[in-house]
Amino acid sequence: MAEDALKDVPDGVPGGVPGGGAAERRDLAVRAAVGQGLVGGDDGAEALVCLLDADGIEASAAALRAAFGAAVPPGTPVLHCFAVKAAPLVPVLRLLSAAGIGCEAASAGELALARAAGVGADRTVLDSPAKTRAELREALALGIAVNADNAQELDRIDALMASAPSRSPLGLRVNTQAGAGAIASTSTATATSKFGFALRDPGAREAVVAAYLARPWLTRLHTHAGSQGVPLALSAQGVREVFELAEEVNAAAGRRQIDTIDIGGGLPVDTGSDDTGPTYAEYVRVLREVVPGLFSGRYGLVTEFGRSLLARHGLVLSRVEYTKSSGGRAIAVTHAGVQVATRTVYAGASWPLRILAYDAKGVPRGGDALVPQDVAGPACFSGDLLAEARPLPLLRPGDVIAVPGTGAYFFTAHYAYNSLLRPPVHAFRSTPDGLRFTLVRPAQTLSDLLQEAGARHRDALLHGARSSPAGV
Repeated sequence: MAEDALKDVPDGVPGGVPGGGAAERRDLAVRAAVGQGLVGGDDGAEALVCLLDADGIEASAAALRAAFGAAVPPGTPVLHCFAVKAAPLVPVLRLLSAAGIGCEAASAGELALARAAGVGADRTVLDSPAKTRAELREALALGIAVNADNAQELDRIDALMASAPSRSPLGLRVNTQAGAGAIASTSTATATSKFGFALRDPGAREAVVAAYLARPWLTRLHTHAGSQGVPLALSAQGVREVFELAEEVNAAAGRRQIDTIDIGGGLPVDTGSDDTGPTYAEYVRVLREVVPGLFSGRYGLVTEFGRSLLARHGLVLSRVEYTKSSGGRAIAVTHAGVQVATRTVYAGASWPLRILAYDAKGVPRGGDALVPQDVAGPACFSGDLLAEARPLPLLRPGDVIAVPGTGAYFFTAHYAYNSLLRPPVHAFRSTPDGLRFTLVRPAQTLSDLLQEAGARHRDALLHGARSSPAGV
């Protein structure tokens, strides 16, 4: 089956359109994937496959650019970067780049992914809290924007700039300590957050201002005030505090030293419904109310959205392998578990997901009585559950479950528990004739797994084995 060949949707299913309803488009994709043998039965189809809606991703990118573009004066520099950690897949980064979105990287690996996707240094930002000297040296040599996370990192940049001045835009990341959202582990502006210069600590604000005054090449200011579970008002408060700090630095410098404010990302996504809110336009409206000066044109803007660009456009499909009951509870054993939904399995209250039931032909299981049942994954521990006591049509072997809202931070970041193989990822687009699927990431093979597990070095720990050179 050619990866890029046009795949007609099975008979009776109309072609979808980007503007179609989310549920209708999802049902179309499930039936097409089953009908075309990408997932489902035992005859060569995968038991687990992940889908990305390329049209939907492009629509999200366009909405982001439009929302901010309408709010700033013409000619204001605005760079939108995608948080690579949300979906570290080169074809996705390439698609977003073509849609006008750069990359925000938080590791050497993510920088390499951005470069492999053809994203230019002038459209890349490095934000890691643990940058090595080698990573800093490379970023400065390439002209990649860098936000220093702490005073010790700033000292390293001082030394590198003294030895080899760089054209990289440089700034500091500050923690406004504005408060936490509903999920503690993803709240980045708490009193004790590990990120950035803690702005409300005694003497910290004065030290940040002094750092700028001593370094004319510090021209940016960065914060990431929100993430999943953080309300828009709290995110906007953090942005306002950073804007006020930029004004303070520029007033102290007597010139426009800080010329760009990086407001990070963090727009939350409701994974429990097809509701598209909050939108980028709504966030911009809140920002304009809380910090109107941000859109005056005096500052260039950088954003670093991730989840909100991709989450709604991802879908996990798994065959139901077995069904059983235990203690009166119905259990459906599937191939989708901790390896593709790690956060849900370990912290389900914070990261709930919907489970949608389809029959073996990919048709929604509508009209059946709902029965509380556990939807279990394949991993060998009892907590590997995507849902507990979830009311669903009673699932049968050969049925297909769909897990929407998983395009960011779920199947894109495989968790290799039990040496479960990484599933394939396909993207789909609408055409006049139906859906066209394209391979984004192939399924991991057993050979791939063995090599990653050190099969080439199987005798390395035996007595008499040759030692490796230092550093290898």
